[in-house]
Amino acid sequence: MAKSAQIARLQRRIEAIPQAVREQVRPALMQSGEELAATMRRLAPVDEGDLRDSITVTGPGQSTPAYSQPGGSQIAGELEVLVTAGNSDVRYPHLVEYGTAHAAAQPFFWPAFRLGRKKLAGRIKRAVSKAVRDHWAGR
Repeated sequence: MAKSAQIARLQRRIEAIPQAVREQVRPALMQSGEELAATMRRLAPVDEGDLRDSITVTGPGQSTPAYSQPGGSQIAGELEVLVTAGNSDVRYPHLVEYGTAHAAAQPFFWPAFRLGRKKLAGRIKRAVSKAVRDHWAGR
């Protein structure tokens, strides 16, 4: 698989991050993922049911459910948390999100992401900054 120079550069930078810093950032990543999933569940167009229950958080090194949206089954990277909707029983989250010719769109996935993006990014940036400061201070 061909990689761009930008992706290769990003991978080199991630590999240069000390292991202690990576370990210290993971809780903030998981907290942000759980918060995003909770917002998605609140915005889901149903009060209960399979669609709402299929929204999951996949931590670093874990595999997302088969047929999950967006992207299907994939393994989260070392510094990555994936929030997905759908599984092998619930294969229709994209139809609810974007609508069909016979049903209007009822977005819940991307609106939740847009609502929480700034707060979640801030939390992760603060955790990274603190981890780096702690690492260089020898704590």
